[in-house]
Amino acid sequence: MSRDATADDGSRATTDGDATTPRPATYYHLARAVLYREFLIFVRYPANAIGGIVVSLFFFGLLFYGGRLLAGQALTDSLEGIIVGYFLWTLSVGAYSSVSNDIGSEVQWGTLERHITTPFGFAPVALLKGVAKVVRTFLTSAVVLAVMLLLTGTWLSIDPLAVVVIAGLAITSVLGLGFAAGGVTVLYKRIGNWLNLLQFGFIVLISAPVFELPWTRVLPLAHGSALLQRAMVDGTRLWEFGPLELGLLVAVAVGYLAGGYLVFYYATRRARRLGVLGDY
Repeated sequence: MSRDATADDGSRATTDGDATTPRPATYYHLARAVLYREFLIFVRYPANAIGGIVVSLFFFGLLFYGGRLLAGQALTDSLEGIIVGYFLWTLSVGAYSSVSNDIGSEVQWGTLERHITTPFGFAPVALLKGVAKVVRTFLTSAVVLAVMLLLTGTWLSIDPLAVVVIAGLAITSVLGLGFAAGGVTVLYKRIGNWLNLLQFGFIVLISAPVFELPWTRVLPLAHGSALLQRAMVDGTRLWEFGPLELGLLVAVAVGYLAGGYLVFYYATRRARRLGVLGDY
């Protein structure tokens, strides 16, 4: 007599006599496990989570109060754009480091091979872990945004749908850069200084003059930053953007994510061929 039994990971298992054959885990189980892991890390280490928010607010405080002393009214006139840009920068750093730094940590801990031997493959696991960290970064960045608005007494037209869609697609391109950086990390191990340097390059991309230099729209974050400024400062709704604008945003996001994924795939394959995958 056969009956269904629930396995420890939430999947269904079939018991026939003394033999128990669990059904193969699906991407649903993988996504749920990764999201749950990220939630546990967040709640079990609250000091670290709160510390990240405090550090972000500290740097914004230096930018705001220091800039007000130096620039005065000039800073006040552009304050809304600065807040939106800083909000997008915190999201971008979180998305980028979620992949690149996580892979670097796996290399140092010696646990990289466990991901390689999973039935899903390393790249899907790393991608889902990155997505889970992006979800967490959205929550923490929302807190940072709320505090920034309170500190500066600024009011923004925040449409949750427009902000989530535009910012999500904008940082998807950064997620692709994180994948490429993670692949290089697997090959060359310690390149943390170069990876951290790229985070400051996001400031240049976010402030790129897309209207004066239209070709910059194909760069990561540039086009998304311009659309996010219109959504949060001017109050433009998602359906009020042109199809070409949204289409370009989607194309840039998919293009950089696919490109970063390919770099990651071929870098890890080369590391396995050279036998340096588990070396550190």
